Amino acid sequence: MFKQDTICAVSTPPGEGGIGIIRISGCNAIPIASLIFKSRSGDQLDASKTHTIHYGHVVDPSNHETVDEALVSVMRAPATYTRENVVEINCHGGMMPLWRTMALLVSAGARQAEPGEFTKRAFLNGRIDLSQAEAVMDVIKSKTDLSHRAANELLCGGLSAEITTLRDMIVTLLASVEAEIDFSEEDIETAIGKPLATETAQLIAGIDRLLLSYNYGKILREGYATAIVGKPNVGKSSLLNALLKQDRAIVAEMPGTTRDVLEEYLNISGFPLKILDTAGIRHSRDVVEQEGVRRSVAAIASADIVLVVLDGSQPLTSEDRQVLAVVKPKNVVAVINKSDLPKKLGLLNLPLPQVSLSCHTGKGLDNLKSTILDLIKRGSAVSNTHVWTVNQRHKTALEQARGSLLKAHETIKSGLSSEFIALDLRGALDSLGLIIGASYTEDILDRIFDTFCIGK
Repeated sequence: MFKQDTICAVSTPPGEGGIGIIRISGCNAIPIASLIFKSRSGDQLDASKTHTIHYGHVVDPSNHETVDEALVSVMRAPATYTRENVVEINCHGGMMPLWRTMALLVSAGARQAEPGEFTKRAFLNGRIDLSQAEAVMDVIKSKTDLSHRAANELLCGGLSAEITTLRDMIVTLLASVEAEIDFSEEDIETAIGKPLATETAQLIAGIDRLLLSYNYGKILREGYATAIVGKPNVGKSSLLNALLKQDRAIVAEMPGTTRDVLEEYLNISGFPLKILDTAGIRHSRDVVEQEGVRRSVAAIASADIVLVVLDGSQPLTSEDRQVLAVVKPKNVVAVINKSDLPKKLGLLNLPLPQVSLSCHTGKGLDNLKSTILDLIKRGSAVSNTHVWTVNQRHKTALEQARGSLLKAHETIKSGLSSEFIALDLRGALDSLGLIIGASYTEDILDRIFDTFCIGK
């Protein structure tokens, strides 16, 4: 149920900073803020114009103690993020001034917001649709310029416009079919027959185009999982450090230094790579090292690309062959490290990309990045007209809509009753409506907004 009380939350990240922002939204946002804020000029927030900023102090009304110096922004409905009255208190960015200000607001009648509740209210009040609401977190979590552009285009309604167009086409078809049902005894022209079959085929093709962006979007949102594997002491951690250009992993001559999977993100031409540095794969009696090897194998199973690191200064060993056997089903790049040392290992007689490099000098790293980028582009469909993409929830709804349209298409070609066609068209309409929130359930909203931070 949509709660119409007044909510508040800290909207800036926890910790220390120059500024901390507390957001208040609801019909009583301005009166509640007035109870704890004293303007330096003596002006009352209740009488202030919309979209104005006021300088003063947060004051505890119970004892008149000054809590913090603050700037307060007043924004009146409907021209706000939530389409409700909104107040933002800009305090100093420390834990105590924010916590104490929040406590005063709750005492004055506001409620601590739930995760994503501000954006949820923006959706329920009609300022954005459901796909745009999801894009808010995509913008916040974007790791590269390309993923940010995709999220921002989604937020601006790129997908919404496509879905609305498809739904309008279905509504038009449904009206023709239902006219045939209601006035079957009268001489009314409808789109029943070949024209209608053509229309449903076009709708299916439109959905297929949208589905093509899913794999691409998954990469932009989650990063392309890239596991660095190999036997101990071949330079896996050195490769991670060289790619990141920082000493993220411990490097030592002693084998087995890495005991767990380290995870970092790398930007390659706008694509986020989730780099996993794994423990060396070998037989060991050490219980901790055995667990590290088990996690390495699990990382390989979940990876999109596997970089098998080999020591180019040593001949291929049985342990190297064991690693190559483990990664065989995956997209594999053989990274022949230590090219700055005398060469004892040449290119492998295997049908996979091979890159020779030196983590010590950095020579060959650009070639490796280019090879990885080629694999990414080969496995994703990149649109020429937009960068926004569909997520897993959109994909499920699109597949359901496609299934309903396929049924309608077959029914049309079979010459069956118009009632069956109408039923399937309504199913497709409802499925597409789930994407933009034209139809939804509380369960869907909970799953979406529970992933948000409290202040958003």
